[in-house]
Amino acid sequence: MKKILTTTALVAAMAAGSASAQQTWNMQSTYPGSLPQLGTLGQRIADQITALTEGEITITFQNPGGVVPALETFDAVGSGAVEAGWSTPGYWAGRVPALQLLAAVPFGPQAPEYIAWLKFGGGQEFLEELYEPYNIKSIICGVIAPEASGWFRQELSGVEDLRGMSMRFFGLGAKVMERMGVSTQLLAGGDIFPALELGTIDATEFSMPAIDLNLGFYQVASYYYFPGWHQQSTMFDLMINLDLWEGLSEQQQLTIETVCDANIAYGLAEGEAIQIEALRTLEEEHGVQIRQWSAEDLAALEAAWEETAAELVAEDADFARVYASYTSFRADYRRWRDLAYLD
Repeated sequence: MKKILTTTALVAAMAAGSASAQQTWNMQSTYPGSLPQLGTLGQRIADQITALTEGEITITFQNPGGVVPALETFDAVGSGAVEAGWSTPGYWAGRVPALQLLAAVPFGPQAPEYIAWLKFGGGQEFLEELYEPYNIKSIICGVIAPEASGWFRQELSGVEDLRGMSMRFFGLGAKVMERMGVSTQLLAGGDIFPALELGTIDATEFSMPAIDLNLGFYQVASYYYFPGWHQQSTMFDLMINLDLWEGLSEQQQLTIETVCDANIAYGLAEGEAIQIEALRTLEEEHGVQIRQWSAEDLAALEAAWEETAAELVAEDADFARVYASYTSFRADYRRWRDLAYLD
């Protein structure tokens, strides 16, 4: 596919011949910068790239709507309307269904195993291949720990109570919920609370306790379910206009990649640490009722996921290729996991 060199990217590419050429980028985020991890990790990337390149690349973090609405970031990066974006590949399922496998997979791996597949099992190569036709360079730049399963107004007796609900849900997990009889919507973070408050949706999932606390879901739904079977770990990426990326010097590219690797480690450690106080606050100060799905409920959800995955593999050749790589790596990894790790 022949790429169109945007005006912004052309200017940047011409300037890239000089190591001291200065560039100013807008990085459109799909999350507000005030949101723990989802936003703050993106802000951290912008600040560190600016600092480590000594201003050769100055990145301005843009909150949702700063340049374009959150869910228009993909097109804006590809066209050059913005130079970069901060998001998760799973948001772009409508364009490239296989990208969901590079964001979060139901009943999928914890972060170390997921990163291992990304870095050494072929995941990064698929990421680059799937984004390239849209003129986007993608670098995984963050991974967060398990999410919660969802917020509900009433206690559920089991997954059978999900049938008939309207719920905000993300990615591949949404397809599983639809199979369970749920009507799902993908809403950006800032749109969820008013939808829940007004009754437009009956329930929601979004993220982990420290993030959900920040968004105040406890004010309108007091039952908080675990584990987050749909997102045991979630990847986030820095998207850069591909023409612009190719015009950078090797040192500039290496700097950005190094910042992203460091951000993965930082974000994972921070994400684990901040849940302790968040859970205490939710339970003790806000009266949130923590609940866990039974083994039978989880088995029903996993069976629904396996049926969903088989359908997606049959429908989309790229999804099939990426899923084959992912499942093969997990099968090979299982021997090491079973030998090395405690249950």
